[in-house]
Amino acid sequence: MSLSTLIITYLINLLFWLWVVRWGGAEWLEGTFTSGFLVHMFAPRWSADGIKLFGYGTIIISTIFFILGIFLPDFRFFF
Repeated sequence: MSLSTLIITYLINLLFWLWVVRWGGAEWLEGTFTSGFLVHMFAPRWSADGIKLFGYGTIIISTIFFILGIFLPDFRFFF
């Protein structure tokens, strides 16, 4: 994966998770079948706060792998 592809993929991923945790996406996804596809297969059982917690964790982990992918190209396949 090239560096530009990594950056674009990270930004799209970040915007999605920011929508989930900050802009009302968790409330919209709470209890829906769609959350099983977009968030996690167990997400339809989670509350909005659980989805937000999962989202914050995902942002942290993806940011770590993004930074590692910038400096170590072998980590780019995790994205």
